[in-house]
Amino acid sequence: MRRRLATILRRLRAAYGPPPAPRRLPPLDELVLTVLSQNTNDVNRDRAYADLRTRFPSWDDVADAPIPAIARAIRRGGLAPTKSVRLRALLRELRERGVPLDERAFAGMRSRRLWDLLVGLGGVGPNTAACVLLFSLGRPFFPVDTHVHRVAIRLGLVPDGANAVRTQELLQAEVPPRETYDLHMQLIRHGREICVARRPFCSRCPLRDVCPRVGVTASR
Repeated sequence: MRRRLATILRRLRAAYGPPPAPRRLPPLDELVLTVLSQNTNDVNRDRAYADLRTRFPSWDDVADAPIPAIARAIRRGGLAPTKSVRLRALLRELRERGVPLDERAFAGMRSRRLWDLLVGLGGVGPNTAACVLLFSLGRPFFPVDTHVHRVAIRLGLVPDGANAVRTQELLQAEVPPRETYDLHMQLIRHGREICVARRPFCSRCPLRDVCPRVGVTASR
């Protein structure tokens, strides 16, 4: 498995070049940003995050704000009625647990303890938790979003039918820590540009000779 992962990563690096440097937001900021990213694209996510930061000076202010005010602030990100409830609830839960709602949040916490805390929050799954650990703290946790999940199944890296949670567990166990960020970013780009959801561009794929194309019924 690791040899195959190394081949895939080498091919994707050659095709797409090095990934951008990881963002290094404070962990709580990354948590909020990732929640806002759910079921939307990066542009809308970033707009919603910027609007939220402009409207509320601190995360404590968000935790204390009325739901309609939060929803108005993040409306450009989509699903504002749902995400506003989710954001306020998780911020309040963290505060009740004694976590400061600022740059000191999660300071000094070991990876496994922080992972357990995050996935125990309402609306926070393994992908969101892994994003906080990887992007903010540089710890080798492997996020699995919709693109990574789709590409991993098609490449046969995980069993056909594996859900995103199981895919995260399997890749977390197999991807070498030093390659976690690079492979994650390369798989996302591959999923956006070549291995798209409908009719992937298999004829132009740099992995076409090593890909079983699991679940692909039509391609270009």
